[in-house]
Amino acid sequence: MFIHVFAFRWQPGVTPAQKEQVAAAIRSLQGQIPGLIETFVGTNLSPRGQGYEFGGVMKFEDQATFERYNPHPAHAALLGWLLPLIEPLELDFEV
Repeated sequence: MFIHVFAFRWQPGVTPAQKEQVAAAIRSLQGQIPGLIETFVGTNLSPRGQGYEFGGVMKFEDQATFERYNPHPAHAALLGWLLPLIEPLELDFEV
């Protein structure tokens, strides 16, 4: 199994509606991306979050499946409008 962890700092001016759109869009990747087993997203509640207000975890079958996720059209379309809204941090590892 391969784990993809991400956290976002929002750019100034991102609205609550945009934040909810991001969460819904990430959740919607489930079922569109082959090999994506589970997706979890939510607001960061940790007092040690260093400004990262939103995060998530995705579980993939294996690293090869994860590597096919990045260029997948559904993921690429999401990144097209998401990246201007965030400062991302990512961690990826095999378990």
